[in-house]
Amino acid sequence: MARVILDHISKHFGSVDAVKDFHLTVEDKEFVILVGPSGCGKSTVLRMIAGLEEPTAGTISIGDRDVSDLPPKDRDIAMVFQEYALYPHMTVYNNMAFGLQLRGFSRKEIDQRVREAAEILGIEELLQRRPKQLSGGQRQRVAVGRAIVRKPAVFLFDEPLSNLDAKLRVQMRMELSKLHDRLQATIVYVTHDQVEAMTMGTKIVVMKDGFIHQIGAPLSIYNAPVNHFVAGFIGSPIMNFIPCRIISRNGRIWLDFGDFQFSVPEGRIAGNGLLVGTDVIFGIRPNDIHELSAAPDRLTQHAFRAVIEVVEPLGSEIHLYVKAGKHSLVARIEAETPVRVHQEIELVFDLERMHIFAKEPPQQRLGTGAH
Repeated sequence: MARVILDHISKHFGSVDAVKDFHLTVEDKEFVILVGPSGCGKSTVLRMIAGLEEPTAGTISIGDRDVSDLPPKDRDIAMVFQEYALYPHMTVYNNMAFGLQLRGFSRKEIDQRVREAAEILGIEELLQRRPKQLSGGQRQRVAVGRAIVRKPAVFLFDEPLSNLDAKLRVQMRMELSKLHDRLQATIVYVTHDQVEAMTMGTKIVVMKDGFIHQIGAPLSIYNAPVNHFVAGFIGSPIMNFIPCRIISRNGRIWLDFGDFQFSVPEGRIAGNGLLVGTDVIFGIRPNDIHELSAAPDRLTQHAFRAVIEVVEPLGSEIHLYVKAGKHSLVARIEAETPVRVHQEIELVFDLERMHIFAKEPPQQRLGTGAH
C-alpha cells in the first residue's frame, strides 16, 4: 500500500472553481473520508486521484511516484463507484475476474484471487449468479470484490452505499471497516453522509465550496469544530445555534440571548475582554441540553424555560423540539422522561461543552468546546 499526496491541487471547469488549493496527505493504511454537501468538490478530488480528471494546478503522488500525468490504468488504484457498474451478462466470478484477464494474469492466479476476495466478502455461494439475481447489498459486495482482486496500492470509494436502504448501509459500513482492518489498505472514501464519516474513517476531511474546512480524527472534529459550517454538518441531530451578544457584568463574561442570559465558565471564550460587545453565534449540541431534574448539580445555574413543540421518541432516547423565547432548539433527553407536546419544561445547557463562533464569515470558532 502507499501514501497519497495531493499537493495544492485545483480544478476549474470553465469559470467554475470546483476544487481550490486542496492540500492533503493520506498516510499508508489510513481510511480517509472526504465529506461535505453536494457540489463541495469531494468527488472531483477522488476522480483526480483516479486519473479520470486532470488537475488544473498542483500534483498528485501515490507512493514515491508523481502520477499527475499517468492514465488511470498505470496509477495502481481500484475504484468502487456509486453505481455498481457490473456487466449484466457475466457471472459474479467473471465480473471479478475480467480486469485481471485484461491485464494478462494466469488462469490459476485469477482463480485464486477471485476466490480469496469472495471468501473475505462472504459471497462464495454467489460466484455463478448474474447481477440481476443479486440484492443491492450483494451487488455492492461484488463491486468491492472486483476492486480487492486487483490488490491495488489505493482503494477509492465514491459514495458506494448511497443506493442501499438504511439497514444495508449500516451492515455495509461495518463490513467495509472490517475489510480495511483485514487488508490494512489505504482507502480514500467519498460521502455526503456524516454518519458514515464518523463511524468509518480514521481521518475526516470536511469540505465545502471546493475548500478544506477541517481535517482530523472523527471525535476531534465532533468535539472541536473549527467553524460554524463544520459544527452544523458533523453530528446528528445537528448542533443548535443561537445568535447572542457577549457582555460584561460584575467582572464576569455573560452571553445575552435577549430572552435570557448566562454567565460563561472561565476559559470557555478566548480573549474574553476583547470580545465584549461582540455579536456571536452560540452553539450547543442536543445531547448537551438536559432536563433540569436529571441534570448534574453543577449545571442548575444555567436553567431556562421552554415549551415543547414536537416529541420524537426513539426508543433509547427522546428528541425534543422546543421553543425558548424566540429561539428553536433540539434537546436529546432520557427515554423515560415523561413529556408531552405543549408542556412547559425546564432545561439546562452544559456550558462547559458550548461553542462560540463569529457571526460573520469566515465564522471561525472562538470558544473552546469539550475535548
